[in-house]
Amino acid sequence: MIEWAPRRFRPAMLSGKTGAPERSCSRKHGTRKDSLKNMNQRDLAEIKRRLNPDKRFPSLICGCYVDHIGNPITSFELPVGSLYEQENEKYMSIFKKVLSGQIGQTLNPIAFPAESDDLLLRARDTALKNEDAVQALFTRLIAGIRAEHPDMQSVEDAQNAENWLILLMYDDMDVRKRDVNDETDYENSDRAFSYILCAVCPVKQEKPALRYLPTDGVFHERAPEWLASAPVLGFLFPLYEGGAADVNTILFFSKDCNNAHADFLKAAFHVEAEMPAAEQTENFQTLLAQSLGTECSLDVVQEMHEVVSGMIEEQDKNDEPLMLSKQDVARMLTDGGVSEDRVEAFRNGFDATFGAGAVLPAVNVVTPKQFKVEMPSVSIRVDPKQADLLETRVIDGRSYLLIPIEGDIAVNGQPVFPAK
Repeated sequence: MIEWAPRRFRPAMLSGKTGAPERSCSRKHGTRKDSLKNMNQRDLAEIKRRLNPDKRFPSLICGCYVDHIGNPITSFELPVGSLYEQENEKYMSIFKKVLSGQIGQTLNPIAFPAESDDLLLRARDTALKNEDAVQALFTRLIAGIRAEHPDMQSVEDAQNAENWLILLMYDDMDVRKRDVNDETDYENSDRAFSYILCAVCPVKQEKPALRYLPTDGVFHERAPEWLASAPVLGFLFPLYEGGAADVNTILFFSKDCNNAHADFLKAAFHVEAEMPAAEQTENFQTLLAQSLGTECSLDVVQEMHEVVSGMIEEQDKNDEPLMLSKQDVARMLTDGGVSEDRVEAFRNGFDATFGAGAVLPAVNVVTPKQFKVEMPSVSIRVDPKQADLLETRVIDGRSYLLIPIEGDIAVNGQPVFPAK
């Protein structure tokens, strides 16, 4: 259990506003299903605006500082209104990072059973003022850190290990009405949305250094200090979707989209992590190659990249992130001229790889702003809008990748001219 330090400030009082509608449902976790809702960019921007340090909208921050093996060092609470300007900017910067990145990559909704979120609800509904609830939540999060970072194997490992700062923030915001044109009515609000943000930050010790002291006119040794870094993981609870609160879901943040923090989520919330974005991409590409075989041609990949990139580009900020099911991809393959037996092989492989009913974020199927062709000794990057310039052709029994020459050519910056 965490030993709490004496409370130095009195927390802000709870607002008496009517809460936003809350959605509660039983869901499976794992790879995302069609039924799992998500925040859109407008919802996300609405929360981010609350973190403007000049406005001081959030009311309270609670923190717990633990060593590299999860032993509590200290705990604290800070009413946001009491913070110095620069301190407030630093704290809000940390929380903003928890809402940064691409939905479907660094940000993913994760659903869990009702019994798992009772503690989160108690912490939120008491505006982080219930000491037992906050203490229990910190204890859970520390268990997650311990699961990800087991005991050090050597003295050197322990000396170089990072400590951890766990931050919780509470806020209660008005949900603005929208007019008939779906524009925000900033003058009227009929309900409120209350939430907590969590940020888990590594705390690293600086190396000893010399510092200049003007009073002495010389350099003296400066003792190494422990500095909090940007968060590596965190979450928003509950999920905010169109003014409503989904209390069965958190929006989970991972700074590294290759790391789903499976051990942390299992230990802290007893849920399975989503497949990391990079792993989704790799598995999809492997599935496409294996199921299509020789029909996985440059033309087919070009066509899919163009279609999906166009769909992403046309998306409105008010829409949920574009998700693709196996049927969506199967239709693209059919339209691209892939034979039915190969398309069926893809369908079967999709279920086996990602699960029946799974959907993938479109940004994990294609990279809209990149089109790169790689061979063992050659790598070519092409503007995605010009990808149709590439073609493959067999000449005298040998396969070639052809690129028509348009405009100037440079090799390592040196202008050159094509052979006549």
